[in-house]
Amino acid sequence: MPEIVLTTLNARYIHASFGLRYLRANLGEMIEQSVIAEFDINQSALEVAETILAHNPKIVGMGIYIWNAEQSRILAGLLKRLRPDVILVAGGPEVSYETDQQEIARIADYVICGEADLAFADLCRQLRNGRRPLMKIIQAELPEFSQLRLPYDLYDDRDIAHRVVYVEASRGCPFKCEFCLSSLDVPVRNAPLDLFLAEMQKLLDRGLKQFKFVDRTFNLNLNIGRSILQFFLERYQSGMFLHFEMIPDRLPEGLREWIAKFPPGALQFEIGVQTFNEEIGKRISRKQDNAKLADNLRFLRTQTGVHVHADLIAGLPGETVESFATGFDRLIELKPQEIQVGILKRLRGTPIVRHDAEFAMVYSPTAPYEILQNREIDFAGMQRLRRFSRYWDLIANSGQFSATLPLIWQGGSPFARFMQLSDWVWNQTGRTQNISLQNLCELLFKFLTDELAQPKGDVAMAIWNDYQASGRSDRLKCLLPWIEGLPIARRRTETTGIPARQAKHLAREIK
Repeated sequence: MPEIVLTTLNARYIHASFGLRYLRANLGEMIEQSVIAEFDINQSALEVAETILAHNPKIVGMGIYIWNAEQSRILAGLLKRLRPDVILVAGGPEVSYETDQQEIARIADYVICGEADLAFADLCRQLRNGRRPLMKIIQAELPEFSQLRLPYDLYDDRDIAHRVVYVEASRGCPFKCEFCLSSLDVPVRNAPLDLFLAEMQKLLDRGLKQFKFVDRTFNLNLNIGRSILQFFLERYQSGMFLHFEMIPDRLPEGLREWIAKFPPGALQFEIGVQTFNEEIGKRISRKQDNAKLADNLRFLRTQTGVHVHADLIAGLPGETVESFATGFDRLIELKPQEIQVGILKRLRGTPIVRHDAEFAMVYSPTAPYEILQNREIDFAGMQRLRRFSRYWDLIANSGQFSATLPLIWQGGSPFARFMQLSDWVWNQTGRTQNISLQNLCELLFKFLTDELAQPKGDVAMAIWNDYQASGRSDRLKCLLPWIEGLPIARRRTETTGIPARQAKHLAREIK
């Protein structure tokens, strides 16, 4: 029976915990006495506790993140009630800062703050030798890659076949954006390139085709970025998909030429625009050349097959709805395939809190700690933006309304028109969840024809083309007068190499 159980609650089953695999890989001589037990946040806490305790562990290491904080607190409480002798060790971003304010830190026997790859192993050795550290809170020293065993062989065949596999060529970020935990993660440390690429070759040999890089600054080092792109391009096979997070205003020619060589849909870049307002950017210590950013996005959209996922943040200190709208419209003009409208979160430890008093920032006290209101945007206004974000996901980011979407803002501001649609859908349905594709089609038809007075025939054909492209062949009742008698179109094939829903899923990990 394993003495050490490493566990976490993933956001979804499809995620494979990168952190747990790093911890186990670096247990050294104790690796055979350990096991990874992964779950997801939708599973019963009692059943999760039962499965963990069935291993009869002496030490349980729990990974705590913003998406599982509350469920982890419940699970930790159950484990200590059922087996008070089990030594519970908590770690992860959610407990690495403001630790004294968290109940799970009170429940756990030890809390490791920071990158625990080596610190957890050291703690386990002490505990197994009968030595219990006096200090409950352990500040982990920042490890260098040269000290770490890479964890990629701990992805099993099921992970390779069915789950998101995470990889990293670097850790850290040189920038100081105050809303981001990466602003605390310095310096940037690069994995030995030859060793890293050898591990990637092993994953390729095992059949892996989709790689999600978690590096915050993939394009920071030109030589490393170029080497990684060249490596994968030389080994490209149909279905290969690489996800990178990109610094928006840094895309030198040496990277451009390699990016342009990939076939459509093989690359996805997550680009954190966050704000176009230079005053706001300066306030939150975000350095960004918006002109270069725009040029880079135009290049990606016109000269490459990259799937562009761009992020904007609503609720930053001092930014008004009008300023955010201007930035949103500007981003629409650059035509990324996806725009994630994120609501500002007050992640534990981030210096964004220094603006709380001046800008009357009020955050939710529970994860994910989203902004509720501030000096510029009251609670009702923030709720409208939150609904805007949700409906944008359903309609725009879903990829299911490519023909219909431009009709929404035809002749007007994209933000203003979509906000009008968002308010109208909310008034009609009173919900932002569980809206079926059929209902969305009917709502869009009614909004475009009744509220915007667009020709019913044109609207019906756009919606019908989108509906068929999603693989549906049943005829929507609201469209019948315009589509009755028309043949069912053959289902459109994917042209981006990866379905929009899958691309979106791979991109939208909580940082």
